[in-house]
Amino acid sequence: MEGSKRSIAVLIGIFTAASVVLTFIYSNLPNLPVEQKAAIKLPRDIEDAKELGKVISLYKDTHYFSVMGMYFATYIFLQTFAIPGSIFLSILSGFLFSFPINLFLICSCSAIGATNCFLLFSLLGRSIVTRYFPERVNSWNDQVNKHRDHLLNYVIFLRITPFLPNWFINMASPVIGVPVYPFVFGTFLGVAPPSLLAIQAGKTLHTLTSAGDAISPLQLGLLILLGFASMIPVAFKKYFRQKLE
Repeated sequence: MEGSKRSIAVLIGIFTAASVVLTFIYSNLPNLPVEQKAAIKLPRDIEDAKELGKVISLYKDTHYFSVMGMYFATYIFLQTFAIPGSIFLSILSGFLFSFPINLFLICSCSAIGATNCFLLFSLLGRSIVTRYFPERVNSWNDQVNKHRDHLLNYVIFLRITPFLPNWFINMASPVIGVPVYPFVFGTFLGVAPPSLLAIQAGKTLHTLTSAGDAISPLQLGLLILLGFASMIPVAFKKYFRQKLE
């Protein structure tokens, strides 16, 4: 109990410090009219993303690296502290940046932010995760143990498919002993397919009415098939190993 309280207090302190840094980055943006300043905030829905995209697009050409730095820092901030909203930034990247820069940005930010979250909960959050999600952690631990020999493929599969929320994967992975290497590279590679769909949706940002519009049921089905396809090398490996034994 005391361990959980202490960990939560330290996490709140780190979150506060990161928020100050993010605020400082935002303060270095060009002076904006009052009505435009109101749009510079973490997007909570697709309408916020539209307004943010509209304002940022006005300054992107003249303040390209400032805009990219703000995008980079915001995305990593959301991922590090498991805050909802990164889907809107993924969509926004299709509106603001060209391909393949936007895809590399999303994959890099996702991998860095997820790794930050992994490290935070490895050092401070083990007691929090085991206390608040005991059954879920035990259930996933059983699944991970079945895939210990091919964790890279398994992490890629999880990132492509919607079967487990990313925030839970980031928090629980260090608790159940997922090594950093497959976690980082599996995240970088696994987020690419769904990110491509978000980027494509961003090209028609102003026609979207919700984040769900970014991925159709057909596309979701294709993502799930692609996720299972990432496990095909594992199946072949097991097959040939059995043949040789």
